[in-house]
Amino acid sequence: MKYISTRGNAPILNFEEALLTGLASDGGLYLPVSWPKINTSEIPKGKYWEKATFIMLPFVGDFLNEQELLKLTKKAYSHFPSDEAAPLRKLKNNKFLLELYHGPTLAFKDFAMLLLAELFEAALEKKGKKITILGATSGDTGSAAIEAFKNSNHADVFILFPKGMVSETQRRQMTTVSSKSVYPIEIDGTFDDCQNLVKSLFQEKKFREETNLAAINSINWGRIAAQIVYYFTSFELLGEEKVSFSVPTGNFGDILAGWVAKKMGLPISHLIVATNENDILNRAILSGDYSLEKVQATISPSMDIQISSNFERMLFEAYNRDSREISCLMNELVSNRGFTIKDSALNFIKKDFISNKASEEDTKKTIQKFYKEENIIIDPHTAVGLFAANEIGLNETSIISLGTAHPAKFPEAVFDVLNVYPEIPKKLQECLKGEEKFATMDKDPNFLKEYIKENL
Repeated sequence: MKYISTRGNAPILNFEEALLTGLASDGGLYLPVSWPKINTSEIPKGKYWEKATFIMLPFVGDFLNEQELLKLTKKAYSHFPSDEAAPLRKLKNNKFLLELYHGPTLAFKDFAMLLLAELFEAALEKKGKKITILGATSGDTGSAAIEAFKNSNHADVFILFPKGMVSETQRRQMTTVSSKSVYPIEIDGTFDDCQNLVKSLFQEKKFREETNLAAINSINWGRIAAQIVYYFTSFELLGEEKVSFSVPTGNFGDILAGWVAKKMGLPISHLIVATNENDILNRAILSGDYSLEKVQATISPSMDIQISSNFERMLFEAYNRDSREISCLMNELVSNRGFTIKDSALNFIKKDFISNKASEEDTKKTIQKFYKEENIIIDPHTAVGLFAANEIGLNETSIISLGTAHPAKFPEAVFDVLNVYPEIPKKLQECLKGEEKFATMDKDPNFLKEYIKENL
């Protein structure tokens, strides 16, 4: 499988090269030249890691053979308490909750990050090479990356997070990890500022080459590929002919994985883009308006995003893979803080995606509703997805809502709504007591470059 950039001016790479490169040299995002097809009836009936190997093999076949990939998936998903990894819980009214929060950092990011770390180690061991991982997080990516790479022999990890815009639990999961190769950095700005810093350093060719810079955000295709798997496994657990998914959406990576699963042959009826009050994706899908507004702080902070990086991959598909048009749109986003999606491209997107926005009040009422009616405590991000699933009310299919984080990651938000604290898992209790170590800095790329150089 070969990989091309959405902006058309970067080298065509194989999987290993795309994995280690992350962001394309032209500022675009890599994706496959074509979408492989798989027969759902041929997926193994065994453990999650066996299914992951079968589903991901078409993307990595030029890098690893089946047995090599099987070894890595088994190692990655041994960190989950059960072989199923992503259990499906039945709710009322033809709704289901896919519990993606049983991994070591209690968030769905573990599924991609644990495997990404194994893929990186395999590639770097073969090359005898060290890299510098640079990433931005709105909450869960950072802790998942730090957990996955904390014992790496080949990577130093620098994670940027926005000051005051992640939960205390999310911050402590990043800042209390004892590792000589991990560097959490608090940025005085928003997640979009953090993400822009990461992109700016990747586009500085000299610095990128000097430090062997690599990406673990969902701009890295390896992340998306790993997330495709649980769409297939949840469909198998459901046991119906067709399904829809509701996905709490910020950076568009998780729901893009669902779209890829559909392209690969999974019978998905609709993909519901569920946003909080930072609703750029909801506006884009409803009317084609992709214009930036001020980031609003909400009780679902991992979705407090305006620039949804992975949406560029979807636009590339919607614009018939015309990289010139995508480059123009991305330039317009920088110069005019937004653009309008043309009608033909918007119609392409609307064939597969519908969207809904949850206000803060909607989110809180949904947490209350599921506690009262289902006797379960959900986190605010999962609540956004469940709200959208209920509001849209697709009657022709069952809807699986993605449970993206354990409520214990947002105990204060849950308590404010329910007057009840969620149970705190033992590992999280230990992290909350640990000593914090992290750097703080302004959103200045020069400060960041110097800090990275000093610590390598």
